[in-house]
Amino acid sequence: MILINFSHPLTPAQMAQVEALTRQKVERVIDAMAQFDHAQSFAEQARALVDAVGLSPHEWQSTPLIVIPPALSFIAVVVLAELHGRMGYFPTVARLRPIAGTMPPQFEIAEVMNLQAVRDAARSRR
Repeated sequence: MILINFSHPLTPAQMAQVEALTRQKVERVIDAMAQFDHAQSFAEQARALVDAVGLSPHEWQSTPLIVIPPALSFIAVVVLAELHGRMGYFPTVARLRPIAGTMPPQFEIAEVMNLQAVRDAARSRR
């Protein structure tokens, strides 16, 4: 499985949490840190960010992927739209959460969510 990280660098403990939650080995990590210019189009910057990941159209559609979205919500939603367009479905994402009482702040993997399953379940509520 490939983990595409659009957020902060991951620790070995966080990587182990992803593997434990998915029951799969992370074979490769692609770090693509999202730093957007608020004066420019987010859609264009998202396209460039996802292009920089370097996967082929075939890899986007056939490789097992886990995505850690950008932390800023506006960037995250446009990146997810770009990914959906390339993949043909919503990706599985890992969510980080702060660990209570840590100084400096530390984060752990809270859950791994299959966004396509969330979307499919929502369709039944229309």
